[in-house]
Amino acid sequence: MRLLTRTTRSVKLTQAGRGYLDDCRRILADMADADAAAAGAHGNPSGTLIVTGSLIFGQIYVLPILLDYLDRFPVTGRSLFVDRLVNVVEEGIDVAVRIGHLPDSGLSAIRVGSVQRVICGAPAYFEQHVMPRTPADLVHHRIIGPTGAWASPEWHFGPEGRSSVTVHPQLFCNTNEAAISAAEQGWGLTRVLSYQVEPALAAGRVVTVLDDHMEKPLPIHVIHAEGRRAAVARRPRRHQVPISRWRAGRVAYQPRQLGP
Repeated sequence: MRLLTRTTRSVKLTQAGRGYLDDCRRILADMADADAAAAGAHGNPSGTLIVTGSLIFGQIYVLPILLDYLDRFPVTGRSLFVDRLVNVVEEGIDVAVRIGHLPDSGLSAIRVGSVQRVICGAPAYFEQHVMPRTPADLVHHRIIGPTGAWASPEWHFGPEGRSSVTVHPQLFCNTNEAAISAAEQGWGLTRVLSYQVEPALAAGRVVTVLDDHMEKPLPIHVIHAEGRRAAVARRPRRHQVPISRWRAGRVAYQPRQLGP
């Protein structure tokens, strides 16, 4: 059986070689799990827990759980938070927090909450401008447009997202934090994910509008690899502690609006 294809400049795996490599990785992972079980390593997590998620969500929701994890296991616990898109299997990620509907991937997924796209502005802005009552009213307002992954000039509304309004931002910000800051200062309206603006909502610096017209909430999942697809270096119980915390403290959006 030929496992490698050699040329004068490179060595590549054949299809049989790739399958053989995957089988070897699976066997090594199974052996590591068996050794850990026999040694009692499943009683306390060991190794580095690697978690990935978006930056703002990670700061608000993920980081406190990781700090609690390290406090509970000060001797054996180590953790690394990665705030970029990664390939969970290829990069050996233990746990990934994903917002939005998941594609089919073969990974294990646990739903832990939901977030909502919201439109918000400062109370001071609405002292000078009539609050929009329908999505069509947005054409009469100053719009602050984030340029991130969720940004689009076409804002969808309704449970199925079938209604839409094309907005024309006068100010563009390359971070949602900057867009929220501009909205807090009363310059205009912006649309972000609810968790991103939650501190400003809680403090009363901004309020939401058109909540009755919003799309369905976006799910939040904690995903991780299992079985053959799990990272060789991972111990099975290491990710269970943070996952249980996320499930216990589910994330959900509660709108805050100006009173009548």
